[in-house]
Amino acid sequence: MEKITSFCIDHDILGKGMYISRIDSDIITYDLRMVIPNCGTYLDNDGLHTFEHLFATYVRNTKYSDDIVYAGPMGCRTGFYFLVRDHMSKKEAITLVQDTMKFISEFEGEIPGAQESKECGNYLDHDLSKAKAYAKDYLEVIKDWTEEQLAYPQR
Repeated sequence: MEKITSFCIDHDILGKGMYISRIDSDIITYDLRMVIPNCGTYLDNDGLHTFEHLFATYVRNTKYSDDIVYAGPMGCRTGFYFLVRDHMSKKEAITLVQDTMKFISEFEGEIPGAQESKECGNYLDHDLSKAKAYAKDYLEVIKDWTEEQLAYPQR
């Protein structure tokens, strides 16, 4: 079998940041790399789960809601994939992710979609304080991100 694109990225030089992972027709997949791969620090499931609920809820409630395809965690727990339609410019995508990180880092209240078993398949596995810390840290990384930085680093 052919290697999929995301397995062809040199993870030894990949730092925290926002990158274009791939473009398929009218869908752009962004790699939101929140921790450095293979360095022993990963996103904990409970914080990652809460982060995902807040991320998905926020972006689907913006003016870009029709352009949002998917927002979800990477299996390696080093970040998230964020898929959008190409109607949204790259600059708009960066700004939306920055705004989302601000929203998550300041969020107070009940976690959307995390009530009892009706709304969530693992409603007991949430941690708002971790999600907020992840968002605050990532916002610091991407606060001045530019379209030119969306390319994966090369050796």
